[in-house]
Amino acid sequence: MNTKEKIIDIIKRLKKEYPEQKTALHFRSPFDLLVATILSAQATDILVNKVTRDLFTKYTSVKDYADVPLERLQKDVSSINFYKTKAKNIQASAQIIVMNFHAKVPKTMEELTTLPGVARKTANIILSNAYGINAGIAVDTHVKRLSYRLGLTKNEDPVKIERDLMESLPEEDWSNLSHLLISHGRKICQAKKPKHQECVLSDICPSRDI
Repeated sequence: MNTKEKIIDIIKRLKKEYPEQKTALHFRSPFDLLVATILSAQATDILVNKVTRDLFTKYTSVKDYADVPLERLQKDVSSINFYKTKAKNIQASAQIIVMNFHAKVPKTMEELTTLPGVARKTANIILSNAYGINAGIAVDTHVKRLSYRLGLTKNEDPVKIERDLMESLPEEDWSNLSHLLISHGRKICQAKKPKHQECVLSDICPSRDI
C-alpha cells in the first residue's frame, strides 16, 4: 500500500468513527472564527469557547474589535494564555480588515496571511470552515503527531507536513483529513499514551508497537 492508498484508507476508516467533521471552535461569522482561532493557540477549545461565548455577545462586528481600547479587549480575553499578544493581533487584524477589505474577512490564503497572528494553519481553518474553500490542510499539534506516527510524512515542520499530505490526497478531502486526525488525536492517538487497542488504524500504523 503506497502513501496515497494508505491515506485514502485512513480517511475512509476515520469517517466511520467521526461522521461529524467540523471545527470544535464555536463561531457565527468568519471574523468570529478568526478571533477564536487566534485565541486557540496553545489553549484548549473548551476554554476558548467559554471565553468567546461572552466575547461574541459583546463584540458583534469587525469594527467593534477595531475600535475598542486595546486594554479593554485584553481584559476580556485575560483568562487565555498570551492574552496581551493575542488581543493585540485580533485588534490589528480587525483594523486591517476594515481599512483594506471593506470589513470582510478575505477569502484567499495570500490575503489572510498578511493579517497579524494569522499563519497558514489559521488561514486554512478560516477558509475551510467559514467559506468551504480547500486551500490547504491545517496542521496543528494533532495533525502533526498523527501524520508522523502513521508514516504519512517524515517531516516535522508544519509547512512541509502540509505539502506532503496535500500531494497524497485529493483536494476535496484536505479539510476532512485535518478534522479527522484532530478528532482521533484527542480521543485515541494521544500524545503520551496512544490507545492502540482501541484504534481503528492499528493494523496499518507503524507506531503501534512503540
